[in-house]
Amino acid sequence: MNNVTLVGMPGAGKSTIGVLLAKALGYDFLDTDLLIQNREGMLLREIIAQKGLDEFKKIEEDVNASVHVSKTVIAPGGSVVYGKRAMEHLASISKVVYLELSYEELQKRLGDLTKRGVVFENGQTLKDLYEERVPLYQQYAHISIHTDGLEIGEVLEKLLQNL
Repeated sequence: MNNVTLVGMPGAGKSTIGVLLAKALGYDFLDTDLLIQNREGMLLREIIAQKGLDEFKKIEEDVNASVHVSKTVIAPGGSVVYGKRAMEHLASISKVVYLELSYEELQKRLGDLTKRGVVFENGQTLKDLYEERVPLYQQYAHISIHTDGLEIGEVLEKLLQNL
């Protein structure tokens, strides 16, 4: 496998660390949320508002299941783990790394989630979302890196040691 896919909650650092990891490995970087936005011609939050969560999840799964790259660090959105086909595909073409974050640390990092295009069901809290997603991240991850209290450089170093 010559790709790395970073999964985790919004705010875990997938995009930030992904770019640095790609530079360190001499790889390309791919943020699949940008692919979704380009395909649909809208921002993530607009897709969710106009088409609804179920349709957004289908789009996200289709886009992530159709990624065919080499020597690339892939950073999908945090909700990618709801798409079994997408996750199985990403696991088959890359080493999946879960950027693990405690709930307390997550709360500190996140601002207004509506501006981030985060996939929330009606009435769902951040804690509910966290508890729902963590087992899915763990299920698909080849490697987990606990990131609480670490600077970006320290997370990058841990990643490079474990790949």
